[in-house]
Parts: sequence; C-alpha cells; structure tokens
Amino acid sequence: MDSIFSSDIKYLPGVGQGKAAIIKRDLDIHTYGDLLQFYPYRYIDRTRIYTVREAMTDESLVLVQIKVRVERMGAVGEGARRRFVVVARDATGYVDLIWFNAAKWVTDKIEVGREYIAFGRPSIYNGMLSMAHPELDIPMTGASKRTMSMYGLYSSTERLNRAGVTSRNITRWMGKLLEMTSSHIEETLPGYIIERFGLLGRRESLVNIHFPQSAELLSKAQYRLKFEELLILQLSILRQRNVRVVRGSGLVFASVGEKFNRYYNECLEFDLTGAQKRVVREVRADTRSGRQMNRLLQGDVGSGKTVVGLMCMLLAVDNGYQAAMMAPTEILASQHYASVAPQCEKIGVKVALLTGSTKRGERREIDEGLRSGEIDILIGTHALIEDSVKFANLGFVIIDEQHRFGVIQRSKLWTKNEVEPHVLVMTATPIPRTLAMTVYGDLDVSVIDELPPGRKPVKTLHFFDNRRLQVFGFMRDQIDKGRQVYVVYPLVKESEKMDYKNVEDGYESIVRAFPPPKYATVIVHGQMKPQDKDYGMNVFKRGHAHIMVATSVIEVGVNVPNATVMVIESAERFGLSQLHQLRGRVGRGAEQSYCILMTGNKLSADGRKRMEAMVRTTDGFELSELDLKLRGYGDLEGTQQSGNMLDLKIASLGRDSELLQMVRGVAEAILEEDELLASDKNSRLLEAVRASDNKDKTIDFSRIS
Repeated sequence: MDSIFSSDIKYLPGVGQGKAAIIKRDLDIHTYGDLLQFYPYRYIDRTRIYTVREAMTDESLVLVQIKVRVERMGAVGEGARRRFVVVARDATGYVDLIWFNAAKWVTDKIEVGREYIAFGRPSIYNGMLSMAHPELDIPMTGASKRTMSMYGLYSSTERLNRAGVTSRNITRWMGKLLEMTSSHIEETLPGYIIERFGLLGRRESLVNIHFPQSAELLSKAQYRLKFEELLILQLSILRQRNVRVVRGSGLVFASVGEKFNRYYNECLEFDLTGAQKRVVREVRADTRSGRQMNRLLQGDVGSGKTVVGLMCMLLAVDNGYQAAMMAPTEILASQHYASVAPQCEKIGVKVALLTGSTKRGERREIDEGLRSGEIDILIGTHALIEDSVKFANLGFVIIDEQHRFGVIQRSKLWTKNEVEPHVLVMTATPIPRTLAMTVYGDLDVSVIDELPPGRKPVKTLHFFDNRRLQVFGFMRDQIDKGRQVYVVYPLVKESEKMDYKNVEDGYESIVRAFPPPKYATVIVHGQMKPQDKDYGMNVFKRGHAHIMVATSVIEVGVNVPNATVMVIESAERFGLSQLHQLRGRVGRGAEQSYCILMTGNKLSADGRKRMEAMVRTTDGFELSELDLKLRGYGDLEGTQQSGNMLDLKIASLGRDSELLQMVRGVAEAILEEDELLASDKNSRLLEAVRASDNKDKTIDFSRIS
C-alpha cells in the first residue's frame, strides 16, 4: 500500500490530536489504513420508510426513518432543561422530534404543515414516540443522496460518544478518507483469483463496505473482503509450515524400545481404547518421519490423554531423549506425577516433579539430574520454563491444557534443546474445526473420542431457581449414599451490575442448608492464597468434605471419582465449552453421575439454547461448534489470554465457517503448486502475507502451537 495509509489518524480532517488519542486507545486505530479497515457492524436501509406505529411496536429497531407532517413546534422548559419540540404525525400516530440548544437552527429549517423524512433513534416516553436530534430531509425532490441508500453503523462506546467519536462522525471521516485515498488503493489479490471466484476489486469493495450503493454491492463487498482476509490468514499459517519443513528437520525416534513395551505389557491396568491406540500410532509415525512433530491432542476429561502422553514420552526415553510435561497448576502437575511416577519406577524410568513449591535442596538435585541426563521425564508447572532449568537432551514436550499458558511461556520450552523437540499439545476443551484451522492451523490434530470402558455418560438436568429445594434434596440423597458434590458459582463476590449467584454468599447458603457437623463443606476460588486453595481441594479429594463450593477454578486439576453431582449456579453465565469442562469433573468413577444446571427464570434466547444443548448431548465437539456460533472465538480456548491472535476485521469463524473451509482448500491448492509463493503470479499474495506476518500481533502458529 502507498505510504498515505501509514499516516497518523490525527491528520485526518476533523479528527485532530485529542480525538485521535481516544481513537487509538479505545479502538486501536492508529493510521489511515487502520481506519479504512474499521468496518460497520450493521447497516440501516435508508430506502425503508416506517410508520409511527411500526417504530413504536418493533423493539428491535435501532434507527428508523419515518415520513411525517409537522403540526406544531415550539420551545419547552427552562434553563438546562430547555428543548425545542416539533410535533409531527402520519396516518398512524404522533411523534415528538426533539432538539436541545438548537432552536434557531430548527426554526429556520422547518415549516409547519410540510412533510419531512425524519431519521433517528426511536424511543418511547410517556407512551409517546420521540426522536432526539433526528436528521431531516424533504421527501423526493429535496431528499439527500444518503437518504436513499444503505447507512453503516460503526461500533462506539459511551466514552467515545462523549468525546465526539460517534458513528455519525466516523461516517463523515470515512467519506473524507476515501476521497483522499481511493486512488491509492491497490489490488492485493492476483487476477486469476479474482476472475475464478468472481470477486469485486479491492477499491470497489472498500467503497461499498462503507458506503453501499445497493444491498447487492454490499453483499459482494463483504464476500470479497472476507475471502481475502481468510485467504491471507490461511496462506500465512500454511506457508509457515512449508518454511519450517523446508528449512528444518526433526529428531528421529527410530525404534519402540524396552521401556515402552514393558509399560504396555506390565503396567497398564486396562486395555487402551481404539482411539488411544490410534493416537499413539499417529505420534509414532510423526516421530520417526524426520520432521518435527507439532500435534494437537483433543479429548474430553477422563478420556485417557495422560496415559497416551506417558507412552509418547517413553518413546523419547527409549531413543535416548528426555521428555517434559508442563501443566497449568501445581495440583494438576502433582496429579500427573502421582499417576505416572510409580509406574515409571517399575520400568526403570526416573521421573521428577518441579513446581514453585519445590524446596531449594530438592530443586538443586533436579537441576543436576536434568543436566546429567539421569532424569528421564520432568513434570511441572511454569517452573519448567525458567532459564535455570537446562536439559541434557530434551526430545519431547507435552503442554497440558495449553491455553492456560501465554504464547511466550509455551515457546520457551522448545528452545531448551539445540534441535527443537517434538511437541504434543493436549486439551480437554473440544476445539471447533474452524478454530483448529486458524489458531491451530499448522498442527496435526488427534482426537480421543472414546471413553474408557465402564464409564457412564453424565446425566444433565436443567432447573430454574424455584426448584432449588428439590435439588438440595437430591444432593442429600447422594451424600447419604457416600457420594460428594461440587457446587460452582461464576463470581467470587457480589456484583451490583450482574444478578448472578456468587461463591461467598453461595457458601453461606449451602452451610445453612447442609449444617455441620453432619455435613462438611469447603470453599475454593481463584482469589484465595495458593496454599489455602490447595488445602481445600485436598480435603475434598481425600473425602473429608461432602461438598465443595467453588468457582470455575476447579475446571482443571481436580480428580475425585467419588464426586457424582455437579451443580452449576447461574449456568447461563458460562459458555458451552466451559460448562462441558465443568461437567467433566464428575462421571470419573463407575457410579452414575449428574450435572445440574441452575438458572434464573428469565433466560435469553441464547441462554435457553445453551441449556437445551447441554441437556441434549455430551458431544463436546457439537457443543464447541454451537458455542463458537453463539459467542465467537474470543472466549474459546483462552485465545484472549495471548492477545487478539486472530486480528479479523470482517470475517467471523462462527458465521463464515463454510467460507473458511472453502478458502482453506484454495490456500492449500495455491501452496501445493507454489509452496513458498515465489512465482510472479503470486507476488501480490506474497506481499500481503508478508505484511500480515510483520504485524506486531501476528503469531507464528507453526512454532508455538
């Protein structure tokens, strides 16, 4: 793009330094190019004329235009309350058109008895339709050009509006910007792509996305810009993979050795499921291929990912390499260590645990054992990525619940060997196909889609608050049978703005309903000191408490087979993926388990859909796809924790999944013919991909999973 698009937004006429500072802070728009890619979030059809009655009865209307005749007008009120009111009507009713501090302008422009088209935001006051500061045009002969067109609305906030950064002002600035820059807008897609898919040119698309000449041209502009955005994203991700494959090689695990076979034959207490065997075979093929493995392993809580992970680490040990597994919490790391270490000891494999709580003397021994190669497998938390932790020959890395680590944290692990180790990323949160193709676009994906034999599916029930006593009775029945219960709340403390249950009040109400000494209740939440939180979890894990009241901190890292009931308060507050994760905390033993979703009586349409989906299915992938459609990708898989990984300006992974899959195929075909985009016909694509890769927010997914 021409350098004009790098110009600071403050230089755009009408913006200035003050507004520019607010725009940069709140909208992350710094340059002319950034503003050009700030697209309207919805459009108002200015060709549609509503009646007064329609404007009053349709609550979904944000902006409307009505054709009315002025009956009378005049000033009302005194001082700061003074306003100028025009009373107008059509055949269906009256409307008050109201202006503050603009009496002279209104009286000079408006005539009693004349018809006008009023465009603005409708509101109801004392049973009367009103519009504050509407735009007025004379029908037909005097109508402005804008009146008979599509009108874009730009996202704003109350703070932006107060500073003068309103949707209307953004529209005006956008018009000025296009006047100044349209001749500089260059095509970014090759001619053969534009011709093959019948796409609008880039200049025409940008003009029509901001100022549509028709609904048809708006649709074509949206399609073109979404197509381009997704194509560049896919080319960037897949090209990174090609660069990595061309430039580098991976460690070779040539054989399946004694320790792997001994573990398989002597230590496994149950037969592997078909899915577990399939994943081990996939990892085996990767690690002997000569290329670095970069694989994502998905599987519900309790599906046996840890066993698969251990077998993969034993492949590394048998071939002379060390392995590491990093978990997000000390409890989860300790849980992995407790399940892995005794079995490894039987087959002569040395395992160590390293966390923030590891004592100095023990840590010194671990450091020495890692450097000498005496320690084969290291399990731990963030402590593993500290600079002082050095391996003799790290060959295999597992990141468990990887979305809980930041990008830089994760990447530090595979710089701890001269040749990058093989990487297996594990998650219990099912990832929608569309998200896997983007955030995890370069990873090969493995799925454990079977539960171990003997596990019963969790029964999920939805109750409104007025049936709470019935739920308490059910909890007592389960406790009397020797079972344990989780009660999960979305907030730690009461919020004035959100009428959701909170864990502190919830704990008090549970203790009243289940009083000691007959019942023991513990509380666990993220704002507690780590040692206090761990103490509460361990008390419950050992069976010394009947009920754990908690926030979603228990989503990962608590394994209590005796807990058979999960009660989720204010379940409408959670997304489907998180509800599914929480549900996975029960059903880990042989007994029938239950997940009870508690909600208020007033549920939104989306909230009702989520509750119905949870009751209907335990298929995590079906739920994750629906969650993506309802909530967008930002809340899934912790993508927000590492910044806006997908800096999508117009495309949506939920709404545009079909287009994404089609574009993925186009990108694969382009790179199959020209793997590094080196040919002349793809020079524009290469330039666009490089520009995308050079953005500060762009992440090299091929290297950091």
